[in-house]
Amino acid sequence: MSSPYYVSPEQIIQDKRDLAQRGIEQAKEVIALEYNGGIVMVAENPLTTVFKISEVYDRIALAATGLSPEYEALRTYGIEQAEIKGFNYNREDVTAKWLTTVYSQRIGAIFREWDMKPLEVELLVCEVKGGSSSSNRIYHLSFDGTFGEEEQFAVIGGRADAIIEILEQDHREGMALEDAVRLGIKAFETIEAEVDEAISEEPRYEIVADTIEVALLDEEQGRRRFRRLRPEELDKIF
Repeated sequence: MSSPYYVSPEQIIQDKRDLAQRGIEQAKEVIALEYNGGIVMVAENPLTTVFKISEVYDRIALAATGLSPEYEALRTYGIEQAEIKGFNYNREDVTAKWLTTVYSQRIGAIFREWDMKPLEVELLVCEVKGGSSSSNRIYHLSFDGTFGEEEQFAVIGGRADAIIEILEQDHREGMALEDAVRLGIKAFETIEAEVDEAISEEPRYEIVADTIEVALLDEEQGRRRFRRLRPEELDKIF
C-alpha cells in the first residue's frame, strides 16, 4: 500500500502566495492620491466592461485590481456589510478602517483554507474626511488579508513599486484636482514608455481619456461624496 501524498503546510501557503502574486503582477495599476479637496483615484483601465473604482458607502470608495470577478464579489460584499451596519447602528459607524477589517477577515479566511484558491486581488479602501473623521484615510489590502494605512498616496497592481517612486518625487500636499490627475496620468505614461523601450516596440496604446478611469471622494459634496469624472471633464485635463 502506497503512502499518502504529503505536502507541508508551509509549502501550501507558499504555493498560494506565488499564485496570487503572479496574477497581481499582470494586473493594471490603480493610484489613489490626496488632493486639496479629497481623494482622487486613477486607474489604467482600457476595458469598458468593468470598473476598478466604485462607491461603497457615503464617504468610502473601493479601488481594486486583479481578477475582476473576484474583486466585484468583494465590492458587493462590502456594500452589503456597510448597509447592515449603518442601518442597525449609525451611518457614522461605517468607516474605512472598519470596512478594511471586514475585508481582511474575508480575504484572509479564503487564503488560509487549504482547498481554496487565493483571491488574486489587491484593494484600496479610501475614506474622505468629514463628520466624525478628521482626516483622509487610505488602506492597502493584500491578497492574504494583511493591510496597512498609507499616507498621501497609494498604488496597487503589478508595477506599483515603480509608480510609487514617481509619486514620491512629484506628489505634494495640497495639489489641485487637475494636477493630481495629471500626475497619475504621467506615472502611467512613464511606466508604459519604459516597457515599450525595453521590448523595442512602438507604444501599444496611448494613455487617453478612453483608457483610464478616474473617480474621486469630494469633501465638498453632500452626504454621498463619490463621483466619477466624465469623459468631457477628462478631455479638459489631458
